[in-house]
Amino acid sequence: MEFGLFVQGYVPESRRRTDPEAEHHALVEETEYVIQADRSGFKYVWASEHHFLDEYSHLSANDVFLGYLAHATERIHLGSGIFNPLPQVNHPVKVAEKVAMLDHLSGGRFEFGSGRGAGSHEILGFLPGVTDMNATKEIWEETIAEFPKMWLQDEYQGFTGKHWTLPPRKVLPKPYGAAHPAMWYAAGSPPSYAMAGKKGLGVLGFSIQKVSDMEWALDSYKNAVKEAEPVGGFVNDNVMVTSTAICAETHAKAVEVALGGGLNYLQSLLFRYHDTFPRPDGIPQWPELLPEYTEEIIELLIAEELMICGDPDEVFRQCKRWEQAGADQLSFGLPIGIGYEDTMNTIKLIGEHVIPKIDTDPVHRTTRFRRAATQ
Repeated sequence: MEFGLFVQGYVPESRRRTDPEAEHHALVEETEYVIQADRSGFKYVWASEHHFLDEYSHLSANDVFLGYLAHATERIHLGSGIFNPLPQVNHPVKVAEKVAMLDHLSGGRFEFGSGRGAGSHEILGFLPGVTDMNATKEIWEETIAEFPKMWLQDEYQGFTGKHWTLPPRKVLPKPYGAAHPAMWYAAGSPPSYAMAGKKGLGVLGFSIQKVSDMEWALDSYKNAVKEAEPVGGFVNDNVMVTSTAICAETHAKAVEVALGGGLNYLQSLLFRYHDTFPRPDGIPQWPELLPEYTEEIIELLIAEELMICGDPDEVFRQCKRWEQAGADQLSFGLPIGIGYEDTMNTIKLIGEHVIPKIDTDPVHRTTRFRRAATQ
């Protein structure tokens, strides 16, 4: 199993009340977390693309963010989590150009994750008048298979579709080296996992909450990917899952850090904006918030495998459970409201005590799928 970070530009109101430059500090700190993750042996970072989601995510121009990181890091893979390829949001040709440019600047470390946006507040900003959020599925389906053609055809043959059109043109630059960057899809439901598998796409599993959720996700995906008809040059048989993670020198310190993180607020914001996600029982409607987490709640979340939290040995065992359940990649959503020093400490401790015991490819070669596909 491989390891990653997921960053999104979280700028809660509580931080803004005490820091007039909170937005700037949050974005710069997240670049520093990624640089440290690169040094600590993480293989991936996934940077969100969200729009209009106040507090929850201010990382909208993730291509710019990742371009900076291409120069500031050495081996960590830089992933769009996601680039939104709906033509009403980003013209598909411009997405293809950004992907190829980041592929060059990173020396082949870029990974292309795509998706359809994060709920009605975001989607309706670009698609006014849409009443069915599933309308974006048709647009994405029409678009996704065109990217490999833009990258691999000397002159792209052009496209005439329901939602966008382009005459034959050379789409430049071409990707760096062989084939093209690995392609992923941000999936939120069992049918989405199967759909991604059939298309040979890796899955960014932001919807998997705990280890026991892996069974349906893996069954749905792995059965479909066996019969994949890939839209790209190769099959990216890969399931990434996300989890909260807090690691400290002792269990008591990790719980203390978690208690100060305002985790209930982030979870409340998640369901405020991601209104297309299944809503678990007990999640209140915004602006009502989940109750503040107590020590008992933190311990329950750990016991129920809804949070990775503890000393390095505990965190190793918790991560091992994800590996045993079949996850190909475990990505930690950071930051989650905890402070800079505690976040840095989590990254360093996991890099020192956990990753070397689980990740069997410490060099983090780019050849796992992409280069092999052309041999």
